[in-house]
Amino acid sequence: MNIGSGTRLGPYEIVSHIGAGGMGDVWRARDTRLNRSVAIKVLPREFAGDAQFRLRFEREAKAISQLNHANICTLHDIGHEDGVDFLVMELIEGESLADRLARSALPMPEVLQLGTQIATALDKAHRAGIVHRDLKPGNIMITRAGAKLLDFGLAKSTVVIPPSASGIATEQKPLTQEGSIIGTLQYMAPEQLEGEDADARTDIFALGAVLYEMATGRRAFEGKTRTSLIAAIVQSEPAPISAIQPLTPAAFEHVVQKCLAKDREDRWQSAHDIAEELKWIGASGSQAGAAGVSPRGRSRERMAWALALVFALATIAIATIGLRKRSAEPVMMSSIALPLHAPFDRFGQASLSPDGTQIVFVGDIGGPTYDWAARSSLWIRSIDEISLRPLPGTQGAIEPFWSPDGQAVGFFAEGKLKRIAVAGGPPQVICD
Repeated sequence: MNIGSGTRLGPYEIVSHIGAGGMGDVWRARDTRLNRSVAIKVLPREFAGDAQFRLRFEREAKAISQLNHANICTLHDIGHEDGVDFLVMELIEGESLADRLARSALPMPEVLQLGTQIATALDKAHRAGIVHRDLKPGNIMITRAGAKLLDFGLAKSTVVIPPSASGIATEQKPLTQEGSIIGTLQYMAPEQLEGEDADARTDIFALGAVLYEMATGRRAFEGKTRTSLIAAIVQSEPAPISAIQPLTPAAFEHVVQKCLAKDREDRWQSAHDIAEELKWIGASGSQAGAAGVSPRGRSRERMAWALALVFALATIAIATIGLRKRSAEPVMMSSIALPLHAPFDRFGQASLSPDGTQIVFVGDIGGPTYDWAARSSLWIRSIDEISLRPLPGTQGAIEPFWSPDGQAVGFFAEGKLKRIAVAGGPPQVICD
């Protein structure tokens, strides 16, 4: 049967082609019984007669059927029609993490939020005895509800492993042997490259590579050839995240480094632990992560002191520059502490105006959600005043900076570069 728009597979009517997964083409379809849109993965005709490919296809169905989780793609049905084997899955609206990373790195709050969801989904799979073995940005979808893990075509069950189901090679070889390479090269753990059995810690290595790429916009390991790439994964360490993104919390870098340990015994031993660490970093802010050893119960008062230190250092820097230019003029240095009831900045993001009279910073208004956009906005304080003033319309803002004339503030939010007049008015989008 040739698959195309209008083709019927049982009660499902094919609408359009979506893409290709690890074990076949994926189509958008309509369930004529329930009148809902679904995704259908079809085993290619050339593989349908191969016992190992059919076995792997059935394995994906069994793997997904065991996993009921908000961050894992849901399996609705499995079928066979006129020689065609297919899986019917939840249709996920959104974009892949790979497409998102093609534009830029993600803001740290989003990295922590999505990373926690991915780690939680992996933990669910691992507890069910399933190793994904092909975790990569292309197999993660970003939706309005968060991250969705999909494509278990290379999944391996650690509970029951059929002797003939040893895996499909990265280079789409038709058969696999003992010691074959399974997965996508850039995200493979050293043990995968050496043909050893994969376990949950193999997925943890891939998760570390994904987190690294989310935070930096670069792959953890690169190589001009397969040989040089394999050598980098087995022997080399990726560049420090903080060298690429200086504001990265040290605690987050520690999480990633431990994920990417060459020896699986030195990695995190469960995805659950990673999820908990990422939650903690997100809840504690960069001050808790800066030294990597801060207590989880850091108080608002200590956060306010940390922000005051940022302001003091900025003031000293401005004063020092002025002293060099006008050595005959007196220099005043001071620190500013925010009131304990005031919003405080989770990631140390503050900027002093060019004339040194005002400070703009990212304030966290608190709340029960980890959604940074719902909790944060820009606030301004004059040096000679105690009161704070919010800038409406700046929810989710990060990395504020001043215009040279001090009349406007630039910031990043919702994937855009924006500006807002200090005197008031709605923010304006400058560009993506």
